[in-house]
Amino acid sequence: MDAEIVELSADRTPAVVQLCRRALDLPEDAAEAAEIVAALWTRAGVDRPVVALGAYRDGNLVGALVCSVATADLRLGHVDLVAVDPGVRRRGVGRALLGHAERRLAELGVAEVLLAGNPPHYAWPGIDVRYTPAVCAALALGYRQDRTAWNMTADLSYPGSPALRSTEDAERRLAGQGVTVRRAEPADLPALTAFARSTFGGAWDAELLGSVGRDGAGCHLAERDGEVLGFAAYGSSRPSWFGPMGTAPAAEGSGIGGVLLRRCLRDQHAAGLAAAQIGWVGPVPFYSGSAGARIERVFFLYRRTLDA
Repeated sequence: MDAEIVELSADRTPAVVQLCRRALDLPEDAAEAAEIVAALWTRAGVDRPVVALGAYRDGNLVGALVCSVATADLRLGHVDLVAVDPGVRRRGVGRALLGHAERRLAELGVAEVLLAGNPPHYAWPGIDVRYTPAVCAALALGYRQDRTAWNMTADLSYPGSPALRSTEDAERRLAGQGVTVRRAEPADLPALTAFARSTFGGAWDAELLGSVGRDGAGCHLAERDGEVLGFAAYGSSRPSWFGPMGTAPAAEGSGIGGVLLRRCLRDQHAAGLAAAQIGWVGPVPFYSGSAGARIERVFFLYRRTLDA
């Protein structure tokens, strides 16, 4: 179809949000359209190059794409969001947007494009397999699948959920070992980021910054004698998403992780959420045992080397 592809300015954010509410087929994604667009475009733009493209037909926005450059490797580009109005699908809008994105990323020095989340600001690890037309489009455009990722869902919809199990006894036991568990405050950020960097590398600074003290988000920590032993955060990328979290290797097996996890999940339940997404999960048995979480969303991650 004939569509004009243009680079979007920030004043078009409300129009992109409205489009995403129509175009994101999964209800849990459509419900958080405003937060997704803000994370991928507005907030991400503070830390890395971000380009937003719009497809217009007869003056109407019928497609949008947000892409960015990886902060750790400037030769990698990411397509963070593609949304096409249901009324114009299968007419080349997505293909045109992706072609423009590839060329624009190449101008920024990118050599390879990933259809995958670009931490710390991402809305999905990759393409949810239920977005089957997007999977088909990726393959048709020459992208190859190189990884699979998954989320786990913690059910917060009923009082007896394992995800909402009390932590009082465990916290008393930890207190007897000199461990304090509490909500993190902005003043804790230097210690939290230093702990995360030294223990897990430097990937979580922005996610901690986006969680501690921010509306719709939060973080809990465990400490002993002023030394951070672990943390768990939620809401940095999306209100319904949990993570990141980490426990010092020396404290593993102490029960700190499960306490921190469920304190965060209780916050999300109190905010009115019926479920929490534990994004881009690594240790499946931990989340299953600590919160009764189950694998639910599966994502394919794709990449393609751009033509020289």
